[in-house]
Amino acid sequence: MEDVVIPFSSEVPCDNNGQRMWWAFLASSMVTFFGGLFIILLWRTLKYLWTVCCHCNIKPKEVQKVNNPANTAATPKNPDEKEEVPISEVGWMTSVKDWAGVMISAQTLTGRVLVVLVFALSIGALGIYFIDSSDPIESCQNFYKDFTLQIDMAFNVFFLLYFGLRFIAANDKLWFWLEVNSVVDFFTVPPVFVSVYLNRSWLGLRFLRALRLIQFSEILQFLNILKTSNSIKLVNLCSIFISTWLTAAGFIHLVENSGDPWENFQNSQSLSYWECVYLLMVTMSTVGYGDVYAKTTLGRLFMVFFILGGLAMFASYVPEIIELIGNRKKYGGTYSAVNGRKHIVVCGHITLESVSNFLKDFLHKDRDDVNVEIIFLHNISPNLELEALFKRHFTQVEFYQGSVLNPHDLARVKIENADACLILANKYCPDPDAEDASNIMRVISIKNYHPKIRIITQMLQYHNKAHLLNIPSWNWKEGDDAICLAELKAGFIAQSCLAQGLSTMLANLFSMRSFIEIEEDTWQKYYLEGVANEMYTEYLSNAFVGLSFPMVCELCYVKLKLLLIAIEQKSEQRESRFVQTILINPGNHVKMQEGTLGFFIASDAKEVKRAFFYCKACHDDITDPKRIKKCGCKRPKMSVYKRMKLACCFDCGRSERDCSCMSGSVHSNLDTLQRAYPLSSVSIHDCATTLRACKLHPPVNAVAQKKQRNGGMRNSPNCSPKMMRHDPLLIPGNDQIENMDLSVKRYDSTGMFHWCPSKDIEKVILTRSEASMTVLSGHVVVCIFGDVTSALVGLRNLVMPLRASNFHYHELKPIVFVGSLEYLRREWETLHNFPKVSILPGTPLSRADLRAVNINLCDMCVILSANQNNIEDTSLQDKECILASLNIKSMQFDDSIGVLQANSQGFTPPGMDRSSPDNSPVHGFVRQASVTTGANIPIITELVNDSNVQFLDQDDDDDPDTELYLTQPFACGTAFAISVLDSLMSATYFNDNILTLIRTLVTGGATPELEGLLAEENALRGGYSTPQTLANRDRCRVAQLALYDGPFADLGDGGCYGDLFCKALKTYNMLCFGIYRLRDAHLNEPSPCTKRYVITNPPYEFELVPTDLIFCLMQFDHNAGQSRTSFSHSSHSSHSSSKKSSSVHSILHPTGRTGAARAESPATSRKKKWFTDEADNAYPRNIQIKPMSTHMANQVNQYKSTSSLIPPIREVEDEC
Repeated sequence: MEDVVIPFSSEVPCDNNGQRMWWAFLASSMVTFFGGLFIILLWRTLKYLWTVCCHCNIKPKEVQKVNNPANTAATPKNPDEKEEVPISEVGWMTSVKDWAGVMISAQTLTGRVLVVLVFALSIGALGIYFIDSSDPIESCQNFYKDFTLQIDMAFNVFFLLYFGLRFIAANDKLWFWLEVNSVVDFFTVPPVFVSVYLNRSWLGLRFLRALRLIQFSEILQFLNILKTSNSIKLVNLCSIFISTWLTAAGFIHLVENSGDPWENFQNSQSLSYWECVYLLMVTMSTVGYGDVYAKTTLGRLFMVFFILGGLAMFASYVPEIIELIGNRKKYGGTYSAVNGRKHIVVCGHITLESVSNFLKDFLHKDRDDVNVEIIFLHNISPNLELEALFKRHFTQVEFYQGSVLNPHDLARVKIENADACLILANKYCPDPDAEDASNIMRVISIKNYHPKIRIITQMLQYHNKAHLLNIPSWNWKEGDDAICLAELKAGFIAQSCLAQGLSTMLANLFSMRSFIEIEEDTWQKYYLEGVANEMYTEYLSNAFVGLSFPMVCELCYVKLKLLLIAIEQKSEQRESRFVQTILINPGNHVKMQEGTLGFFIASDAKEVKRAFFYCKACHDDITDPKRIKKCGCKRPKMSVYKRMKLACCFDCGRSERDCSCMSGSVHSNLDTLQRAYPLSSVSIHDCATTLRACKLHPPVNAVAQKKQRNGGMRNSPNCSPKMMRHDPLLIPGNDQIENMDLSVKRYDSTGMFHWCPSKDIEKVILTRSEASMTVLSGHVVVCIFGDVTSALVGLRNLVMPLRASNFHYHELKPIVFVGSLEYLRREWETLHNFPKVSILPGTPLSRADLRAVNINLCDMCVILSANQNNIEDTSLQDKECILASLNIKSMQFDDSIGVLQANSQGFTPPGMDRSSPDNSPVHGFVRQASVTTGANIPIITELVNDSNVQFLDQDDDDDPDTELYLTQPFACGTAFAISVLDSLMSATYFNDNILTLIRTLVTGGATPELEGLLAEENALRGGYSTPQTLANRDRCRVAQLALYDGPFADLGDGGCYGDLFCKALKTYNMLCFGIYRLRDAHLNEPSPCTKRYVITNPPYEFELVPTDLIFCLMQFDHNAGQSRTSFSHSSHSSHSSSKKSSSVHSILHPTGRTGAARAESPATSRKKKWFTDEADNAYPRNIQIKPMSTHMANQVNQYKSTSSLIPPIREVEDEC
């Protein structure tokens, strides 16, 4: 009674003698474990003996069966008997065993729930142990009053039932009995029942529940939380380490608080469980501060053995855990979408250069507030520079490490909720086909994960675009776009062959550039003012509904300070479906509808809003366009009289106040007009046409009026000299042409390109001597570097814009390729259906080859290379193109065409006949003066490395670090780099019509239908001409007009650009959008320099100079081909069978001129042709505006005062 060690109270019936009963708790566990083990071993022994005895009895029978095989053969087994054997073995025990196995496995939902529940209850029991560890090791407890004991009892009852299920499902009972989880149950479940019986609580071995933590990784895998091997391994290591640590701390806590039994428990010390946890940690780490240590013999003995294992575990597990945590992807998280904010995923070629170029354009300040988050996904972590770039844009940019080929990574970036996915390509890779294949696989993976996602991808090779059509969920109608860099690059260069400098202008328009203000009066000042313009789209106000496109275009330019170049309208198709169609400068036959989308050139997006907010009632008197903002008035529809008044004013060129065309006869016929034209369908152009009819004669039926609007010739002297659009099948005197169109395949099946039967490459090859004998003038020389191993650059994309069907056959520029024949043979399969194509085998570095093709008489020399990406040193990637360009510029030429001007008309190249009436400067065929130095030859050079542009011009002062668009060669249109096309990714995302517009402009009319055809056959297919295919020729094209002579000469010397814009638009439906000006024109003094630079969308007050060339969008002229009908068809049909191509054509006189007109002096004839309204001149007036080559304009400016004949051609020397 003196030493009471068990706390008790009168309320709890317990041993008053204070006798410890720990042995009872321990005995219950030991008896359960060893008793069960004994039973299992006894059962196994009996089963073995039974099997041995039965085997002895069965063996003689088996021997007898073996000795009598005949009986077995004579009595075949019934198939049904085979099935009865396994059925008889399946008993109720087997069924119960299978059911128990299903219950404890995680293969079913019930099994998963049960496994997770057991784990959760085990952790709960461990938590109860942590709570009870603050109490003495053994104490008297009343089960009915101890809440924790009741909960622990409930948990252990569940563990007992689960133990039974596991025992039934176990195949090997012995190994099951020795499992860790079974041992945990033996030493934790029975003591709880003893506690209830004895009204005692012994903390005992309940700490063994911590061993259940080892299964933590399995539970997380069941819940589909852990998926990667690294995460599973990390959780396994951590769970094993923590469970071992907590279990060992529990044993130290037990023995240190109890003492040694042989010392009668007198050497115990009071340690909390958490102090024991601390002791084990400092012991494993070999630190051992000594503040806490074991005093009992059992504790010290345990520490001796634990140090051996714990130290090894600590030394191996902890570094591995740290390594796994350190190797964990820094950017391996999951994107959390923000409500009300869209996000896009950018993948593919993610580098500092590609990302910086993309972000600079995507997040440009000239755009509206970009409420889009950009998610970059790449399988390689970013370097320090790229990481710093992401941090600078952390509010709108996030990076995640992963691959789009992995669906798990696609789920991490929420690709199903993304607004679009953009795939960047490596433009400088040595194998473009492999890069395209990688991007196509990315598209397949993304579309397979989420078919509805919009994808914009970059492609390097045009022929690889066909593979995207094989993806079932690829749908360009839903916004999927493939930006083919080779196609657009070749298209930009081809357009520069038609209008030099256009590649620079278009590249600047589709790139976001900030305005850089320069005070000095230099060419950079005017160039940079144009660079600040970009392409935007905005819906037109209802105030424009019913007006023709030229009227809206003039109104936007003059009043809103916006340049409208194209619109998107809905065209009704079959099955009452509407198709969106983009019309570039469609002319006055197109009227604005509600909801028409306009394509504008402006300096920022806010300016374009004026077209949407414009209201005639509120903004008609406003002169400052910045004051045009949204108004709150109701916009009524214009009356018939008002529409007719506006049409009349536009037609006669006067203001509404000064116009007196609305005579009384028109007012008297207003009722008739209102009945003929309901208000909802009346347009300005209809009113104008009807107004003319009212003035000349009484109203006719609607059929006659419709015929007049669609194609009738206007013979009234009051009609203004507008460019009329005619149906080719309704033009008088055009029957012969159309009959031949219907019987001869002159165009491809879509009617978009000139076509000829395929030619063998041997028929178009020119030797050096044959090329020298061929009179080549006004042609395009393509210098191509390549060999058998070079990647194809896709020359078809360069030729297609030059063979667009909106050119007449005689307007096509001959194309001569100079390069390796082995390389050109590989490209020829895509070129053999185009007319006027020749090949000179050789090298562009040979001056003899260049002289043989008359490079000094060409309209453009294009320098390309297919070997650029095979060189690792970026500075040497463009060495071939730079050497070729400098070689040409250093060449010297004698006057080489004077002999052709001498006597024989038959030997005169096109445009050389000075007596030809088509020899107008505006016509484009002027007297071609000879080039004496290669520096004056128009050249455009393709570059891969932007910094190499500094080597093209020796007289510029461009710094190597200057951006490409600020350099002189790029501003002059003599250099083009593929990097300028990077901005199309963001431009296409914000408006998918932008890509369609630029492809329409630069590719000559490539359509999705044509791409599908090329994907099937890889070649253009010829087709017979039909009204539908011929109608496809009726589309505008880009040209350059000279101001030194012709109808705009009066504006060329000090006139305003705005006056030129309005005059060209009203008179010829030409839409001007830029100037190509001599570099030194601002000096106001003669300069020998013939270099020009681009000025985009000058303001209205911009002063013109006579040497300017004007970029304009010309209407297609059906009449231009009639004067060359006989020759065009004969040359076209004979060209395919001719071995040699020549640009020698005779130019016939227009047939629509009278004898009196031919007898007039040239000056009088020219004046009458441009400025009179006589009916006899209405026909030829429609065919006089022709494109003007920069080369010719420079030569005319240089040699305009020269009238002497040029010396004969000297013999071509062999130069290498």
